[in-house]
Amino acid sequence: MLDQSGPLNSLGFAKAPADTRVVVAMSGGVDSSVVAAELKAQGYDVVGVTLQLYDHGAALAKKGACCAGIDIHDARRVAEEMGFPHYVLDYENVFKDAVIDEFADSYLGGATPVPCIRCNERVKFKDLLETAKDLEADCMATGHYIQRKMGDAGPELHSAADANRDQSYFLFSTTPAQLDYLRFPLGHLPSKDDTRALAAKYGLSVADKPDSQDICFVPNGDYAAVIRKLRPEAAAPGDIVDLEGRVLAQHDGVVNYTIGQRRGLGIGGLADPLYVVKLDADARQVIVGPKEMLATRTVPVREVNWLGDAPFASRDEWQVAVKVRSTRPPTDAVIRPISETEATVELVAAEAGVSPGQACVFYDRDSSRIYGGGWIHKG
Repeated sequence: MLDQSGPLNSLGFAKAPADTRVVVAMSGGVDSSVVAAELKAQGYDVVGVTLQLYDHGAALAKKGACCAGIDIHDARRVAEEMGFPHYVLDYENVFKDAVIDEFADSYLGGATPVPCIRCNERVKFKDLLETAKDLEADCMATGHYIQRKMGDAGPELHSAADANRDQSYFLFSTTPAQLDYLRFPLGHLPSKDDTRALAAKYGLSVADKPDSQDICFVPNGDYAAVIRKLRPEAAAPGDIVDLEGRVLAQHDGVVNYTIGQRRGLGIGGLADPLYVVKLDADARQVIVGPKEMLATRTVPVREVNWLGDAPFASRDEWQVAVKVRSTRPPTDAVIRPISETEATVELVAAEAGVSPGQACVFYDRDSSRIYGGGWIHKG
């Protein structure tokens, strides 16, 4: 626990900023660069760390990817401009084992994976956080748009002030112990314009750098190209079948289809459109059905990370709001715990396209607080 005997600095420690070491996870983008610059300007003992997550030579050719070679260069340059040490850590093997391989296998298993969550969970907030502790840092700061607030029972996770930038969906698996150590200095800002204004104020070379849009190892959003490289068998042709198993058409690889897809199926002459409702990579089948097959109210979740004050399984049910996709607003739901890490989530209104591999994130109905979440599975 923190020493509360004196006045707290802006990071929550009862000592001078100069005596408070903070490791800043720097991606080379404007957000984490501003965090580092702002903390350095406030007098903190700042150490910048950037992760090299995949082959540096290949990375150099990737534009708009978060940890590519150019981004490592940009992070180092910001550190030089602001006058604090900066280290690049090679996490390529860890990243491949913990994130990329599961991404490929999950996708081929008919799921819709979210590798950015796994990266936060298994790399940034696990191995990097331990590295920060090895560097004797008091805390680790990131450029994520989310808020950490102190509640009666300790640190709480809250949505960002700017709903358009909120990254809570991607950070639901942050554990209470991690939350105790992490800081998110940008979460309270009203908009991204405020972040860029701070970058300009400090004269940072990345002040006008565009935001990255893609998953860092999936340039141009081409999931299929990455899966084909990692798992060549996914490009094998097969059948498009209906719910009874009747062959309707041929496909050129399960990897080219996603749950909910309607266009590009090559099935004509039907009165009602068909949608991809399931992928079976082992049988090389794309299963299609009517749109109503995509709607569901019951969502099984596992690997639950609970951030409530009372134990998860201490109640028969929790009334919350949930997000089943990052792009959707929270919707009312009831969580019924099965154990401390498993539950059934019942949506008040059915949602289409709820896919295994996505996260189901729990929100307080009446505040900005996040209660964690779990991973959707097939049940």
